[in-house]
Amino acid sequence: MSLSGRERRILAEIERALERDDPELARRVAAINRIEAGGEPLPSQPYGDRLRMWALAHVWALFWAAALVILLLLLAVLTT
Repeated sequence: MSLSGRERRILAEIERALERDDPELARRVAAINRIEAGGEPLPSQPYGDRLRMWALAHVWALFWAAALVILLLLLAVLTT
């Protein structure tokens, strides 16, 4: 989809205002635009092993919590 000259000028004006008001957001928008344009590949693992280990630990914690609840319910049923 191509933009008209007027639309490009409006978009450039918005981008300049964004750079002036919030430079950090402007950098992130520019990075997204570069990725979408094919100029820079996405990182293979943005968070890497740290996120994977965090998720794995929480999955195990949820598993053990569910097992404990099931055992307590079974104990409650058997003792009544």
